[in-house]
Amino acid sequence: MARRGVFILIEGHTVNGLLYVRAVQSLGLHPITLSADPARYDYIAAERLHAICVDTNNLDALIGECSRLGAIDGIAGITGALDSVYATVSKLCGHFDLPGPNAVSIERCYDKFAQRQLLAQAGIPVPLFSMATSAADVESSAAEIGLPVILKPVMGSGSSGVRLCHDVGAVVEHTSFLLGGMHIWRCTPRILIEEFAQGPYYCVEMMGNEVIGIFAADFGPPPHFVFRESSFPAALTDDEHQRIADLSQSCLRALGLGWGPTNIEFRWTKCGPVVIEVNPRLGGAPDPQLIQLAYGVDLITEHIKLVIGEKCDLRRKHSHTAAARMLVPDHDGILDWVGGITRAAAVPGIREVKMYVAPETPIVRKGDDRDYIGHVIAASPDLGRTGEILQRAVGVIEWSITPFPRSSNASDAT
Repeated sequence: MARRGVFILIEGHTVNGLLYVRAVQSLGLHPITLSADPARYDYIAAERLHAICVDTNNLDALIGECSRLGAIDGIAGITGALDSVYATVSKLCGHFDLPGPNAVSIERCYDKFAQRQLLAQAGIPVPLFSMATSAADVESSAAEIGLPVILKPVMGSGSSGVRLCHDVGAVVEHTSFLLGGMHIWRCTPRILIEEFAQGPYYCVEMMGNEVIGIFAADFGPPPHFVFRESSFPAALTDDEHQRIADLSQSCLRALGLGWGPTNIEFRWTKCGPVVIEVNPRLGGAPDPQLIQLAYGVDLITEHIKLVIGEKCDLRRKHSHTAAARMLVPDHDGILDWVGGITRAAAVPGIREVKMYVAPETPIVRKGDDRDYIGHVIAASPDLGRTGEILQRAVGVIEWSITPFPRSSNASDAT
């Protein structure tokens, strides 16, 4: 039976957006992106895709536009790839009686303080935490929890505004940054103060109630949390895998989740696995690509199937390994050139070398996922071999960044 109706994507995604569009097209549907600024997604113009400019922070405006688009053939489904729109997506699905996540569960999950309260009440291990709205209360909470602590906005994504603070001076400095007008808030300013859970980092990808797989990852240098490398599947014992999988199921129950994708972050501390964050959406780029390379499961397409009311197929087609290295500059300035891309892509086992920026682009690091300028993905049957392939390819990629003049205001280059 031919599928009918438009498929609406709320905003795009600079890395995964085109994958969502192609998944929708592969299912015989016409994708339309509703965005406050369609020009920010290069692939929309390059692929001549259908996009409409609309205020995606205005639910009534979105309902009106979706109603207009669906008036003839109906709406096949609605979703989005960005954290910032997923709560809106859930409300739109509810309004139009379409398959989608529970709006109440999504909203309280995106409130990191409310999320941790619910997890703690369910007996799920989480770092010690507190919430504050003033500098004095932040300092008091940090002292009570014990340094080092992590300060982060109660609502946000992509590690924006997140910092590890080893001493009181760092706590004061970052609190001033968050509350002093330099951070863009999506809600009333509230700061989460969190114990620094130390240990290896793991990330679980789920669809519905099923654990698809577990990643291992590490970060660049502190005090920020910018992902550097991800590998899949994580090298865990059967017991470790089961403990993380069981905790993941407990998180779903505690937060009222279980429809569609969920991404859960852990640290394996001296006391075992501790839940850092539950994200009610697919993991960010390039996690879905790694799962597809390793297991042959296209999570983006399977997510779209759920959105249009069809059954998804999560069966593994094979069992390989995959890894990705994020390319991150070590200083600000103007990107002059990038070299070695062709040679890196030619390394046997490399599946993708992708740059997000072009020469002459101003580079102003933020200490979050906006710092990425590209990624490299490798795959092979063996995890150790995959790591070697990745390192070989990354080693031939070079770039040059000319620092901004001392008299220049770096913020002017953004």
